[in-house]
Amino acid sequence: MIRLGEWSLWTAVLMAALASAASFAAGARRRTDWQVVGERATYLTFAGTLLAALGLWTALFQRDFGIRLVATSSSLYLSRLYTFAALWAGPAGSMLLWTLLLTLYAAVAVRFSKRTTPVLMPWVTGTLGVISLFFLATMAIGANPFERLDWIPPDGLGLNPQLQHPGMLLHIPMLYLGLVGTSVPYAFAMSALVSGHFDADWIAAVRRWITLSWFFLTIGIVLGMWWSSVTAGWGGVWAWDAAENASLLPWLSATAFLHAIVVQERRGMLRAWNVTLVVATFLLSMLCVWILRSGVSASVRVGALSPVAGWMLVFCLAATLLSAFLVHLRIGNLRSSVELESMRSREGALLSTNAVLIAVVIATLWGTLFPLVSHAVQGEGALFGPPFFNAVNGAFGIGLLALIGIGPVLNWGNDPRAAWRRAFVWPLLAGGVAFAFVLALGVRHWFALATYPLTGVAVGTITQAFVTGVAARRRTHTEGLLVAAWRLVGSDRRRYGGYVIHVGVLALLCGLAGLTFSGEHRAVLSTGESVAAIDPFGHEWTFASQGVSSFDQPDRGVVAISLAVRRDGQSMGLLTSEQQQQFDERGEPTFEPVTRIGVLMRPTQDVTLVLTSRIDKDVAAVQIHFNPLASWVWFGGLVMALGGLLMMWPRAHQPAQVWRREDAANTPPRATVSDDEVEAAIRRARDTQKSCIDCGPRPEPDAIYCSNCGVLLVAER
Repeated sequence: MIRLGEWSLWTAVLMAALASAASFAAGARRRTDWQVVGERATYLTFAGTLLAALGLWTALFQRDFGIRLVATSSSLYLSRLYTFAALWAGPAGSMLLWTLLLTLYAAVAVRFSKRTTPVLMPWVTGTLGVISLFFLATMAIGANPFERLDWIPPDGLGLNPQLQHPGMLLHIPMLYLGLVGTSVPYAFAMSALVSGHFDADWIAAVRRWITLSWFFLTIGIVLGMWWSSVTAGWGGVWAWDAAENASLLPWLSATAFLHAIVVQERRGMLRAWNVTLVVATFLLSMLCVWILRSGVSASVRVGALSPVAGWMLVFCLAATLLSAFLVHLRIGNLRSSVELESMRSREGALLSTNAVLIAVVIATLWGTLFPLVSHAVQGEGALFGPPFFNAVNGAFGIGLLALIGIGPVLNWGNDPRAAWRRAFVWPLLAGGVAFAFVLALGVRHWFALATYPLTGVAVGTITQAFVTGVAARRRTHTEGLLVAAWRLVGSDRRRYGGYVIHVGVLALLCGLAGLTFSGEHRAVLSTGESVAAIDPFGHEWTFASQGVSSFDQPDRGVVAISLAVRRDGQSMGLLTSEQQQQFDERGEPTFEPVTRIGVLMRPTQDVTLVLTSRIDKDVAAVQIHFNPLASWVWFGGLVMALGGLLMMWPRAHQPAQVWRREDAANTPPRATVSDDEVEAAIRRARDTQKSCIDCGPRPEPDAIYCSNCGVLLVAER
């Protein structure tokens, strides 16, 4: 199987070359038979890459230490679970996982998109074939995962113990699924730029794929934050290192696209901007790969310097130049005749959101790459630390909070002031209550003073939109409260899924604001000694040492300390922290010691214990961290992922009722038709005035429900 995997890797290279060549020829000559060849070659590319991955997994489980990747990433004592994950622990195996997911995406895109976008598929298949060919060729030539050693060691070096954590098992695959997923919308963007087809099918395809990529990126980033917080031993959740920043960049640009595409669908604006965002998201993903393999960061997630890092940089530059040329070539086709009427409109708020998100991208990108620029110009690398990122991106985060609170209230087009002033009454009241509450608690930090009141406004806005929508649906349908809420969300999953995501963002930002009040206490404790500390909420804590223990495992030595924890005199259980040192078969240390922190998780704050060093047999130095609202960060990430899942959940094709209102009184349904017929009727009536019985006339092209109150809109004949 190992030999078969090695041969399959080269077969996949040939199939990727055939897929790209045949597909581009099919697009240029309009030959359907060549397109079929390209599609089948795409499937074979994935099959060859899968066989290569299976061959490498076979080598890992058979402990074939003659292969460099197996010898440097596994050992005889490594568990089978982490032996499986060792595939992506090193540069070559990580590249193989990336390429496996890329070819899988390509095969799925070809299989399920050729019926919806047949005109674009030759260029889509060809573009994905070129991207796959690059990664397969560079891996096979410059970073072959089947590279063999001149001698076979009796045991492997083992897996870095910092990677031996459940977070690593999920974080890297989820992150790669998100980063690799940006290749498909990029292929659609390139195909549209080449063919000139920017129709509704193109918009739908790109939106689906970017939403999927955003979903996996969200999960991957949050899992990475959690993994780092419990294994790095520094007591925080986000360190602003290059590895973290690199994954955040494409997430931000994808978020900007998901907001901007709504403006294009509703108002026909931002067409060129949306294509640019799709391209930028892919390029930032490629830049992320380069950062992870260029040695910019010392993070364990980066791993060793890959020999193909330079090739990746050349590929990024070539893709940037080609994309910029095609966008410039088609800029005339992308111009919109619709202009922004007022910034006091939904499209104005979405445009402002894009501006803030891209500002965060620029600031984070500059702060991440500045060490390289500084080193190239001055010969020394200056660093932008967390204070820079916290100050700059914290200010931008406040702007995003304000826009989350403002956006749902505004309507499309030129909105009269009186309309949105009335809609702001309850949200502003909620924000005022939140501001008074945090002042009463004694909060004086600028970030928290801005975050919590604006969160109150945003929660009030989202709650108001949902409550009025449910109430309007109950007035127009004979439904109970829960049924009306369920069907309201199901009628517009993109909108209410976006609201759920906003709630997750609010929770996450509130958690980050709480971390500004974190407290740290250091102590040196022997058995029986205790230390007292006051947390940010004024509670008195006591930590009593239960002793320092040490024991050996087959491949490592472990030192641990346990503290008995009491808060205001009440027992809170035990906190245990460990330091692990891995050894080879000769007893020599193989990696730097790794700290496993102890966490006492509460809704209001997390208390963490970090064993910093062992001073004597029963004496150890420890750090105790109080992190207010840290759990809200993980809760917010979970809610964001659920919101993304809601946005992607397919709509069931159920009969829908078309209502026509002669007056304000309820009337029975006139007809039962399919959802497709409803949408087709509304498209035909897009140029007519639509009215809402609660809010009066509101011109909203392609809208089904009133964006202000949720009532079904009816075209006036």
